This record gives sequence, C-alpha cells and structure tokens, in this order.
Amino acid sequence: MAALVLRHCRRGLLTISSNGGVGTVQSKDFGGVRQKSTLQYISRPDRPKLAYRRVKGKSPGVVFLPGYGSNMNGQKAEALEEFCRSLGHACLRFDYSGHGASEGVFAEGTIGTWKKDVLFMLDELAEGPQILVGSSMGGWLMLLAAIARPEKTKALVGISTAADHFVTAFKTLPIEVRKECEDKGVWTVTTKNIEEGMYTMSMDFLREAENHCILQSPIPITCPVRLIHGLKDEDVPWHISMQVAERVLSPDVDIILRRHGQHRMADKDDIKLIVYTIDDLIDKLTTLV
Repeated sequence: MAALVLRHCRRGLLTISSNGGVGTVQSKDFGGVRQKSTLQYISRPDRPKLAYRRVKGKSPGVVFLPGYGSNMNGQKAEALEEFCRSLGHACLRFDYSGHGASEGVFAEGTIGTWKKDVLFMLDELAEGPQILVGSSMGGWLMLLAAIARPEKTKALVGISTAADHFVTAFKTLPIEVRKECEDKGVWTVTTKNIEEGMYTMSMDFLREAENHCILQSPIPITCPVRLIHGLKDEDVPWHISMQVAERVLSPDVDIILRRHGQHRMADKDDIKLIVYTIDDLIDKLTTLV
C-alpha cells in the first residue's frame, strides 16, 4: 500500500510518504501547547456538569471528541487548540460525563449518554459551522453527532475511528468466551493504551451500544470526511475506517493509512498529519464560502 501524497497547506508543503513519515516546508511544530484555555464547567438540568476548554474565534470551529476513558488534555487535543488559536479559529474540547474533570460516574456511562453530551455541547457552546475531530470512540460519536446535527457539521476527521467497534469485537469472540462474559456480566478487554493494561465493559453497556451501531446501512453524512488510521493499530482494526468510507454518502471522502501508525496516533508526525488535514479542510471550507 505504498503511496506518496503531496498536499499544499497554508503552512507549507506537506509530504506523506509510504513509510508514514511526514515532512514539511516552513511548517510550525504543533507537538505542544504554550498557552492553555481556561477550564470551565457547564451545568445541565438533572445531568452531570461537563468540563470544557474553549477558544473563541472564526468559523469553522473545531470540536475535539476524545476516546473511551480518555479526556480533553491529551497531546492531540492540546495541539489542535494551539493550531486553532494560531489561525484565529474557534476550538472546543471537553470531557464526557464520568471522564476527566467532568462530573458523573464512568461506569454508568453509555454510548447514548455520551452522544447526548456531544449534542449538548454542540448546541450550547459551538457557534456556527464546525469540523468534528473524533479519536477512537470519539470517531463513533462524531459520526452519530453528524447524523443528528447536519446543519452544524461541515467536515469530519476521524482518528482510529471505532464505529460499532465494541459491539462487533465482542460478537467475533468464540461463543464459549461470550457465554462466560455473559455469565459474569462483564467483558474484560486487554490494551496497551492504559496503565492498567485492561478495561471492563458490562453486558448492559454493550447491549445499549447496539442501539447506536451504524455500519449495517448507508450513513447519511454528506460533508467532507477524512479518516486517518494506523496499520499497526492493535485496538481498533484499520478496516473499520474503510467500512465507514464505504458507508457514508459523502462524495468527498479520503482515507489516510499510516504504515507504522498505532492506535493513539500521538507521535509527533501523527499530530502533524492531523493538524494539516484539518488545515486543508478549513482552507477548503473557507474557499467554498
């Protein structure tokens, strides 16, 4: 799957080589952030307060959606905020209920409740058109949000998108393993991406997640879609991004596969690629206007 992609960006020429390397000319390094936005909280009737950080600016804004058990303070989220600030564009990042600095109990969360969190933040804090950037489970929530709020969603960038993943991964287990999990009421998943080395999901969580699966039929999303995935991803198979690309109705879909990319996509070159992909979309959207 060797390929060379040349993409012009306002910060220089970005080259994406077949081995996953990224080179830039006159480019800014967005591997870290020098000035953080202020941590704030927003209240909701009868629901946990959500923690967020926001930079006000031009449209389209960028909304970052983190993964399962993650939060808004990761390298990707902070780099995107710094990038948006440098261009004068709005940026919003936040923690789902039960995550990070937000209120709520993590174990009580579901795909449905976290989808509601995303829609609430889009409705209440995201002004004007947005580019949604979703990492892992955040990529699934990104797609659900785009279906529910098409008027607000102008482009999507999925990073290691995990659409339907919890459900489909469980169903591919041997029947005796599934039976054991059902008897215990939980499924224990091993991963290299958290210190504990594993996390558990209840059967109730998985049953609720089935209500939000989207890969069995056409996905009614027509805005530009960019899907970035690592071929070395051991948590979410890269072919899920291929399935998403096949299902969305948009005529403008690009898939970028990184030969040595892993699930977190948080290496310096990974973050550069994400930033320049968003820059390219901002340029495209503002040119169309």
